[in-house]
Amino acid sequence: MKNNISFYLIFFFLTNLIGLPTKSDPIFDLGKDIFLNKAECSTCHTLADAGSKAEIGPNLNDIKPDKIRVILTVTNGIGVMPAYDGQLTSEEIDAVSHYVSIAAAK
Repeated sequence: MKNNISFYLIFFFLTNLIGLPTKSDPIFDLGKDIFLNKAECSTCHTLADAGSKAEIGPNLNDIKPDKIRVILTVTNGIGVMPAYDGQLTSEEIDAVSHYVSIAAAK
């Protein structure tokens, strides 16, 4: 009897953990859209999560930038990368920075 209860408890927890949908991160999703579409970062940067394999800018999977580094770079530009301050809102810069910092760390 005790074994049956243990079995059912384990079965219940495993089926619920596997079957539950993962929560969506709307800021991550917005950042990915900006990376791929509005700012077209994928034209220059490689990022596995975005499916981009460009070789103009740094490979983001290799350098794994943190969010602050991405915010500063996107806002002010660096090297041949233009500044996006004025082209993207601060919310969009925050979202794409959130996305890149998480996606590159995978």
